[in-house]
Amino acid sequence: MLSALALARRIESGDLTPRAVVDLCAEAIAAREKEIGAFVALDLVAARRAADDAKVASRPLRGLPVGVKDIFDTADLPTQYGSPIYAGFQPRADAAAVALTRRAGGIVIGKTVTTEFATMVPGGTHNPHNLAHTPGGSSSGSAAAVAAGMLPIAFGTQTAGSVIRPASFCGVTGFKPSYRLLPMPGIKDVAWHLDTAGVFGAGVVDVAFATAAILQRDLRVDRSAPAAPRIALVRTHLWPQANPAMQQAIEHAARSAEKAGATVVDVAPPPILEEAYAAQFVIQDYETFRSRAYEYDNHRDRLGKELRESLDAAAAITADAYDAARRTASRGRQVFADIMAGHDVILTPSSPGAAPRGLSSTGNPMFNRLWTLMGTPCVNVPGLSDSGLPLGIQVVGRFGRDRLALEAALFVERAIAG
Repeated sequence: MLSALALARRIESGDLTPRAVVDLCAEAIAAREKEIGAFVALDLVAARRAADDAKVASRPLRGLPVGVKDIFDTADLPTQYGSPIYAGFQPRADAAAVALTRRAGGIVIGKTVTTEFATMVPGGTHNPHNLAHTPGGSSSGSAAAVAAGMLPIAFGTQTAGSVIRPASFCGVTGFKPSYRLLPMPGIKDVAWHLDTAGVFGAGVVDVAFATAAILQRDLRVDRSAPAAPRIALVRTHLWPQANPAMQQAIEHAARSAEKAGATVVDVAPPPILEEAYAAQFVIQDYETFRSRAYEYDNHRDRLGKELRESLDAAAAITADAYDAARRTASRGRQVFADIMAGHDVILTPSSPGAAPRGLSSTGNPMFNRLWTLMGTPCVNVPGLSDSGLPLGIQVVGRFGRDRLALEAALFVERAIAG
């Protein structure tokens, strides 16, 4: 994989040029894209032209190539949302996150595969670790491209588990910031109370560096050793759904962090969090039906069967049920904030286990839904495996304390590595 931070440092020192990094990505794309299928659009000619700009290396992202999930509008590349309804569609403006990336000196090299409207119908991308397995979704192309060394940085989004789960399956770091820390204008809505843009990279320092550069915030964690965090090990009602390998991975991560100096305590989740988990389904389905109103009303026959049936069912959710679910979510956030008052982060599975075999499903986001609803920063920490396939550890922080969550994730990452 390509470390964004390491590449940026080499560019800063004059040891490497942005053009050379684009060429590295182009070589990896030529070698692996045919079998992986991570991209729906590429423009290496424009990327090389942008890399040759003498000013780009002096900007915060140092001219690093970036992949953009194909639900982010781009003014110079088609944006098709994973749907034939929008085949060849060309926006006239960049999504805000894309514009900020270019402003920071990032070079958009291409658009990465998304599931249909970032929901459930897979886009055909293969897992770089084993082509017979899913890379996860809905940010499948972004996670796979980073895992295959085709990009140092890529954007994704998460409504249920679409950053953390594919990061876990592909063995990369995925960072879902606090709700809407990254701007959402110009990104196709799924569920507006849940949708959160995120970043993929090789390691924790890489996603922290990239997000800091794009947002011009103090999020970098590479300039000093991370402090020992206070960790809560939370086994929610879903814990039995994690397979033995994932349960062992969480226990190993907790023991390793404790051995390295962290404080680790078991925390029993209160019942309201299970209620909030159930509320997430109602909120997501109610809002998805409304965000897809145009497509459902005008192009229903061109929607994938699974999405079409999901929207049919969601049409029956009442406003009263939706409002009740939102009230439950609000209570859950209050209780979660109380729990986190004595802890920096929690450890929990990123997924039920390693990537499932086959491409008909992108896997189950059950271990991500609650934390997306809470709006908290989440980081997938790679480094463990099950039969050669990656297993990710999810580090969940407090809302608005993204740097602390990244620092704790780095601590866990280093503890796992020994």
